[in-house]
Amino acid sequence: MFGASIGRAGQRIIDAMVRWLAHGHISPNILTIIGVAINVGSGLLFGYGRFFWAGIVLIVANLFDMLDGQVARLSGRVTSFGGFLDSSLDRLSDMVVFVGLMVFYARDTEFHSTLNVFLAGAGMMGSVMVSYASARAESMIPKCDVGFLRRPERVVLFIIGALSTRSGSHNFFANRMPAVLWVLAIGSYWTFAHRMYHTWREVTKTEISQAANAKTANQNTGADLRREPTLAHKPG
Repeated sequence: MFGASIGRAGQRIIDAMVRWLAHGHISPNILTIIGVAINVGSGLLFGYGRFFWAGIVLIVANLFDMLDGQVARLSGRVTSFGGFLDSSLDRLSDMVVFVGLMVFYARDTEFHSTLNVFLAGAGMMGSVMVSYASARAESMIPKCDVGFLRRPERVVLFIIGALSTRSGSHNFFANRMPAVLWVLAIGSYWTFAHRMYHTWREVTKTEISQAANAKTANQNTGADLRREPTLAHKPG
C-alpha cells in the first residue's frame, strides 16, 4: 500500500514534467542528449571513486531517459531518427559507466582489482552483445526483448552498487559493487544466449510455416491442373 502510494506520487510528478516539457516545445532529442551528457558525468565520478554521487547522477540521467520518449509521444514528435538516436546513445551511456568502473579498479589504490577490471570489461561487452542481438533479431522477427538483464535492470544494479558503497564499512549490505559486476558479467551473457535461442526458435518456426504454406500452394496448383476441363465436341 505504502509502496504503491509512492509509485503513484512519483508517476504524477513525472507526468507533470512530461506535460510541461511537451507544452514548452522542448525537443525530445535534446532531452536524450542531455541524459547522455549527465551519464558521462556519472562515468567520470565512478572513475574518481565517488560512487555515491555517481549513483545520484545516474538516477538523474535516467530520469531524462524516461522523459524523452514520453515527451515525444505527448507532443506528437515521434520520429524514426529519434528512436535511432535514443537507442544508439543508450549504448554510449552504458559503456561510459563500465569504463569509469574499469578506470577506478585499474588505478593504483587500495581498491585496485584486476578481477573487477575484467568483470567490468566482460559486462560491457555482454551488454553491447545483448543490445546488438536484439537489434539484429528484430530485422527477422517482430520482437526480441527476452531475458532478465535488459538495460533498466543494468541501470538499477549500477545504482544499487553505487549507493551501497561505504568506504571502511563492514556491513553485509555495504560495498556491493563487486557483486553487481559479477551479476552484470554473468547475466549479460545469459541474456545474450537467451536472445540467440529465442531468435533461432522464432526464425525456425517461421521457416517451417513458410515451407508448409508453399507445399500446400504447390499441391493446390497441381490439383487445379489435373481438374482442367477438356474441350467438348459438338456434333457436326
